[in-house]
Amino acid sequence: QVQFVESGGGLVQPGGSLRVSCTASGDYFSEYEMAWYRQAPGKEREPVAGIRSGGSTQYIDSVKGRFTISRDNAKNTVYLQMNSLKPEDTAVYYCNFWPAVKDNWGQGTQVTVSS
Repeated sequence: QVQFVESGGGLVQPGGSLRVSCTASGDYFSEYEMAWYRQAPGKEREPVAGIRSGGSTQYIDSVKGRFTISRDNAKNTVYLQMNSLKPEDTAVYYCNFWPAVKDNWGQGTQVTVSS
């Protein structure tokens, strides 16, 4: 079973930037369609950005122009660069397949946007 390990979260001021990373186990990462998801307190988990094996990307409207998803297949890693962060971006961020597979959720990484 593929395992995902997220890292890079933290506390950042509004308007700041942060990059979170997710490293996958296994040998076929380059073939995976991957996505970042987030879950804010009291809310359901939602997809944020996805990247296909060929490199095409998709974003939810609220992060377009601010977030960038990318991947490094040599490192089995997918990234989410987050700029112009807002308090409403505060959440636990997870990576998973796209669409998500329920048995593959990792522990996530906390991103808090606050002054």
